[in-house]
Order: sequence, then C-alpha cells, then structure tokens
Amino acid sequence: MPNKDYLRIFLQRVRMIYYVISYPIVQLFVKERDNNILFLSDSRENFSGNFAFVKEEIERRGGYEIRGIFKKSLRTRRPFKDYFRLVYFLARSKYVFVDDFYPLIYPIRLKKSKELIQLWHAMGAYKTVGYARANDGYTLTHRNYTKAIVSSEKIRKDYAKAFGISIDKVYALGVPRTDIFFDEDYAQSIRKMWFKKYPILKDKKILLFAPTFRGAGQKSAYYDFSKIDFDKIKEELQDEYVCIIKLHPFIQNRPNIDFENDSFYLDLSCEREINDLLFITDLLITDYSSVIFEYSFFNKPIIYYVPDLEEYIGSRDFFYPFERYDYGLVTKNMDELMQALKDPQVDLKKIKSFKEYFCSACDGSSTEKVVDTFIGG
Repeated sequence: MPNKDYLRIFLQRVRMIYYVISYPIVQLFVKERDNNILFLSDSRENFSGNFAFVKEEIERRGGYEIRGIFKKSLRTRRPFKDYFRLVYFLARSKYVFVDDFYPLIYPIRLKKSKELIQLWHAMGAYKTVGYARANDGYTLTHRNYTKAIVSSEKIRKDYAKAFGISIDKVYALGVPRTDIFFDEDYAQSIRKMWFKKYPILKDKKILLFAPTFRGAGQKSAYYDFSKIDFDKIKEELQDEYVCIIKLHPFIQNRPNIDFENDSFYLDLSCEREINDLLFITDLLITDYSSVIFEYSFFNKPIIYYVPDLEEYIGSRDFFYPFERYDYGLVTKNMDELMQALKDPQVDLKKIKSFKEYFCSACDGSSTEKVVDTFIGG
C-alpha cells in the first residue's frame, strides 16, 4: 500500500474517532425505533433531490418520524450541536438514507437491524466512483450500505463494484427525482415558472452549459474556463439563443463574465437541482456530467465538449468506453464546438438504445418503488 494511502486512512480515522467511540455507547442507552427515519448529507442544505421525493412519499403514507441532518459541503464547518444530534438520531433511527459520499458513517459499526440505504444522487454509470476507481481500494468508504438504488438493471453490477457490496443489495428501482419527467402538468408549471422568473428566456432558444468538476472531490473541485471561449459563443448565438450556465455544486471558481449586465449569459449555478432546467433547454453542452442520463428523456440535441478527454480517462476514467455514452456530437476544441453549435443534431435511435441500457428502471414511479421496497406500508 503506498505511503499516501496509509496517511489518508490514518487522518480519516482520527477525524472519525469521536463517532467511533461515542456511537456504541449511545446505542446502549437509546432504543432503535422502527418508525424513525434519518436523512444525512454533506453536500446539500435541505431535503432536495431524491431525498425530497422519498420524504414526501413517506409523509403521504404517514406513521413515521423523519429527520434530516445536512451540511452544504465537506468544506462547511459542522455545527457543534450536530455532533450530538447525529449520534443520537443515528442510534434511534431504523432507516438511514444517504445520497452521496458521507464520511462520518463509514467507520461506525451499525447494528445489524439498521438499514443504511444509499439513494445515490447521480443516474447511470458514467465516471467511476468508489471502489470502481483505480487505486481507491484502501479507504473506509461505502462498504456498510445495506441497500442501494440504480437507474437500470444492467448497471447493478457496476454499483455493486463501486460500493464494495454484493449485487443482491443493489436494486434497479429507478431514480426518484426523475418521476417529474413523466408528469406533464409539472412540466408545464415549471416552464411557466422559469419564464416568469427570468423574462429574458421567453423569446429565445435556450442553450444550457452544464459541465462537471475537475479535481479529486469537493475540496479541490474546479473547472478550467480557459478551454472555452465565451465571447465567441455569444457572438455567434446571441441573436437566437440565451445561454444558462449551471456549474456543478462543487465548482468554486467562476467564468469571467459580468452576469448582472449580460443579456446572453444567465448564471443559475445557485440552483441545486438541474432537472427543472432541462424542461426549458433546447440544446445542452456538457462533458462528463451525469446530466446526460436525465437529458436523454427529452430527445433533444446534446454536444459533448471534452478537450481534456484523454487526460480525464487517465485520471478518473469511466465505467464503459466513452463511445458508449455518446448520443450526440463530440467536440474537443473550440472550432469543433462552434461547428456543432451551428448544426446540432438528434439521433433518436442512439438515444433510445442509451436509455434502454442506463435508464430503463426510471418509469415515473421510482419514488413509490423505493418506499415500497425499503420501508413498505
């Protein structure tokens, strides 16, 4: 094992020692209750994404006490009171839901009766995570999940590998937050909401630029804006389009654009969830973001802008060859990107094949299936 891996594990265990020591003690005095449910996240501030859908469905059925302990990011300091609340409610709750990497939970030995359920935030199986990544086999992450969800039967094996769990613990139930894609009333209302909130969007086509982050994770995430010429895109498209920029929540740096005085670019990176923006998007530019899976439900043109593809494969890689994810135009420099923007294309046959493989369990009833399978009632 490389020295840096020993150091990483040591520091991880030191940070977790309070929970490792205090949880077994608290567990002796706090009775686990079958109707108590706890949602935990270190990457969101409230019930949103899959959490919001599952929580609403459980509340609709009734009979459960639901709590959430959230933190905006791993960089955000945890409130002092949460050190006590987390241990207490973790011991008290029969069901514990996470939707991302959650470091505090991994070194703790949970009771066998407790359900630790991973509602993974991303669809499909795109860039590798967890134990599917090269040289990531020495951490304390993931392996204590009792159940996890995926968006398709065919990728159960990929997430079993990523989380270091057996495939029987991975359920192809779909992704709860995709249920809105099958709700026409919701689609109409969300379109009206966006156009009312941002009148600039009304009379133009909408280009959405939504790249994922580069870097090792939350604390080092960035995007290299030097690789994209925003002035050139504006000059070519401003008569026909408005461009929404939606950066991954981990990305801290920003492009050099005066958004307050710009009539072409609109920065909506503050919006935590991207799904609602897809209802008004006419053309998507992205790269290695899992938004490619959600966007496939709309049968609209997509452009992959991947000037660092070979470098990304070397440092992060994908579950499948990159060509397996390609249902649009792939561009590697600004000339290719500008040409693709002039002539965006839709290959419905490719999209259909893509959805059948990666998204087949998403059918508009994923939330109900998750609650039926994991909680019942």
